Amino acid sequence: MKRIISFISVFALLLTACTGDQGPPGFNGEDGGILVSNAFEIENVNFNPSSNFENDYRVREFYGFDVFPTDVTLVYILWEIRDGQEVWRLVPQTVIFNDGNDLVYNFDFTQTYVDFFLEGSNLDILDGVWTQGQVFRVVVVPAVNIGRLDFSDLNAVMEMYGITEFEKR
Repeated sequence: MKRIISFISVFALLLTACTGDQGPPGFNGEDGGILVSNAFEIENVNFNPSSNFENDYRVREFYGFDVFPTDVTLVYILWEIRDGQEVWRLVPQTVIFNDGNDLVYNFDFTQTYVDFFLEGSNLDILDGVWTQGQVFRVVVVPAVNIGRLDFSDLNAVMEMYGITEFEKR
């Protein structure tokens, strides 16, 4: 039995020590470098019942920089100021009012722009505090990094991508 195990061990070592022709080259990858995120802040976003778009309560913002087809856009809304600190929430965010009415802050994105819009059962009765002067932060994230971080935490996203400030628009 010992001879069989010894024989198998020596045979396995011989197979792993063999060399041969090199295989075909792989595909060219992208140039090395640091993957960065672009970020900006939009102040005083006003949602109104009529606009230049097919749907009401919609605001469009063009990036102004290159966005790759695989990039992902994240949007945060300034939800409140608590003890002098800004509290940001990942969009979409839903509010249910006491009268049963609801409001959803939402967004769509493409390679050239991001649309912020409101959804709800009766947007026409909303108080201006919900529709006027909203502040959003937009972060465009390289898709290779999706799944590595809790994107609901704006501070963690800023730290991960080295974002120290947001361009004001």
